[in-house]
Amino acid sequence: MKNTLLFCLIPILAAAQPKADPRIASILNDLSSTQTFSDVALSPDGKRVAWVNGDAIFVKDLASAASAQRIAAGRSVAWSPDGTRLAYLAEDKGKRQAQLFVISTSGKGAKKLTDWTGFLADPQWSPDGRSIGILFAENAAGGGGPLNAEPVETGVIGGEIHNQRLTIVDAASGKSKQLTPPDLNIYEYDWSPDGRTFVAVAAPGPADNNWWIAQLYTFPADSGKMTAIYKPELQLEMPRWSPDGKSIAFIEGLMSDEGFTGGEVYTIPASGGSATDRTPGRKSTPTSVTWVSPGKILMTEIAGGDSVITSLDVSSGQTERLFQAAENLHAGGNFENLSFSRDGRSAAAVQSDWQHPPEVWAGPLGEWKQVTHANDAHHPQWGEAKSIDWTSDGFAVQGWLLYPRDFDASKRYPMVVSVHGGPANWNSPHWPGANFDLTMLSALGYFVFFPNPRGSYGQGEAFTHANVKDFGYGDLRDVLAGVDAVLKAAPVDPNRIGVAGWSYGGYMTMWTVTQTHRFKAAVAGAGIADWLSYYGENSIDQWMIPYFGASVYDDPAVYARSSPITFIKNVTTPTLVVVGERDGECPAPQSYEFWHALQTLHIPTELVVYPGEGHAFRQPDHKRDVIERTVNWFNEYLK
Repeated sequence: MKNTLLFCLIPILAAAQPKADPRIASILNDLSSTQTFSDVALSPDGKRVAWVNGDAIFVKDLASAASAQRIAAGRSVAWSPDGTRLAYLAEDKGKRQAQLFVISTSGKGAKKLTDWTGFLADPQWSPDGRSIGILFAENAAGGGGPLNAEPVETGVIGGEIHNQRLTIVDAASGKSKQLTPPDLNIYEYDWSPDGRTFVAVAAPGPADNNWWIAQLYTFPADSGKMTAIYKPELQLEMPRWSPDGKSIAFIEGLMSDEGFTGGEVYTIPASGGSATDRTPGRKSTPTSVTWVSPGKILMTEIAGGDSVITSLDVSSGQTERLFQAAENLHAGGNFENLSFSRDGRSAAAVQSDWQHPPEVWAGPLGEWKQVTHANDAHHPQWGEAKSIDWTSDGFAVQGWLLYPRDFDASKRYPMVVSVHGGPANWNSPHWPGANFDLTMLSALGYFVFFPNPRGSYGQGEAFTHANVKDFGYGDLRDVLAGVDAVLKAAPVDPNRIGVAGWSYGGYMTMWTVTQTHRFKAAVAGAGIADWLSYYGENSIDQWMIPYFGASVYDDPAVYARSSPITFIKNVTTPTLVVVGERDGECPAPQSYEFWHALQTLHIPTELVVYPGEGHAFRQPDHKRDVIERTVNWFNEYLK
């Protein structure tokens, strides 16, 4: 069963939206005009950088004073090994879907290589520059994982599966060959240095669910015959072949979402065998790996509240921090914004934090210079951010405290605690724009607290694992201890504190109001009220086994123990509940169940179900409405 129940929820949208604060509209309008960048890619020699702004591909010679050149419309750019061409995906207007193109970096001679129907992703050149690998799900209507809206399903459910298969396309003729079998979904892959073999993360379909049980495979480029070489205990991502072809590196760890990478760095012989943990016990979270020599890896890490670029000597395990900043850098995953040159001496990145809007920077590592100035007219409309550290149950915990705009130390202010999704994720400095971003509350006279409780990245794997079979207990103690730390450091009114979150943060919000009366208002976005019923409603139940230790059918007690609905009669906090109609990760019936209980108990509440939306909202008017309702809710109960 997926989302066929959601149609009964649509009438809930009848709730009227109160008149919006004009300051909210002004801030949202400014944010909506902020230029965004994606697919930043540094040429192999480090001399040029390509990026996507909106739907346009730009290339800039870093040694030239000339402006960047717009060379095509598209996305998913990949440099050829010799740096003379770019592969990219762009819409074929005849079929109204993406196709694979190649173009000279001068912007001339764009050539369409495919004429397919389905979903395309992740073009990668072969080492000799003659072929391009690409993931292709034939006849698939969409893609992009479980964050997107689930399709409307009627009739026989679950019978049609469109797996991504690795396909090789000749860069000159466009001739193609599907390599991998139709019963396996390829999530990620990498070419061997000689171009004769691939490594891939793969599992049987359905793809959205089975990523949590994916294994590591190798297969020859001529036959595609797949050999499983490693079955992980947890989840793995980012397989990368060493330059000498002898080893494969990857990240393995406890991950709650595909593409939100974090764990420890492992290597395994390319022929198979035992995998070796190269970062055991590290008090940080590696998030990506890039080989720069047969014995050296560059890895990005989350360390406390910062992003770090670290060199790792594979044999000795010795590391050296090469770059550190309070921002969010990843060379892979869902939010890739960093690219290295072949020798690892230079990099390009999309950099931003709470005080600086996104721009492309590039150059020698640690000596980056700003390449773009698209957002010079945008300035922060919120207050200063400070890192807060505290201890809880013996753990070192970190979070971010955003001060009110025009802060006056003689006044006391309300505060909202914003709990991140995941739970294997983290709150990091960022320019607002993501789904359910509460930064703007700072512009309206609030402190906003972004804690990173146990289960988060940034303090090592033991910290990430610390909420296994303990959802809502230790992590809530961490959040409450963080609130205590804030009260000692800043003039927050303890009687005017709210809590909010999305996804796991939405669950934590529902859980929190059943466990404490400390919070005077709450907003639960895409939350989970009842782990037992959730198990049978969501489209990705495989993620739950590593966290709960067993299925709900084998150990229902561990699920009931952490379910907000078990303790629902304790709630006194006014709670706004919002969710997407076609959310497959946190289905709308969970929000309905929580709202229904609060209504029955006569607790002030409201439920809003947004039509057509999945877990991550896509419609700008829906994103705006959620923020406006959230601000109005907190203004009513905290101000």
